[in-house]
Amino acid sequence: MLEGEVRIINQLGLHARAAAQLVKLSACYASCLTLRRPDTSAEANAKSMLDILTLAAPVNSVLLLFAEGEDEAAAFESIRELFASGFGEI
Repeated sequence: MLEGEVRIINQLGLHARAAAQLVKLSACYASCLTLRRPDTSAEANAKSMLDILTLAAPVNSVLLLFAEGEDEAAAFESIRELFASGFGEI
C-alpha cells in the first residue's frame, strides 16, 4: 500500500469537473484508490464521483491518498500528477 499527501491548488477546489477527471483517471487502474480529508475524517473512493464531492475540499486542502493493488505505483503517481497540475485549471 502506498500513502501520501496531495494538495488542491486549483482555485475552485475539488469541484465537479475536477472530480470527473479524477474518477476517469482512477477507473484506468485496478487498484483500490482512497482519498481522506484529515481535518474532517471524510473518506472517498477515488472511483466514485459522489464520494469525491462529499469531501467538499476547497483550494489549499490537503488530502491523504491511499493506493493498494497490483498497479498501485502507477495509479498513485498519475493521481499525484493530476493534483499537481491543478486539474488543468492553472
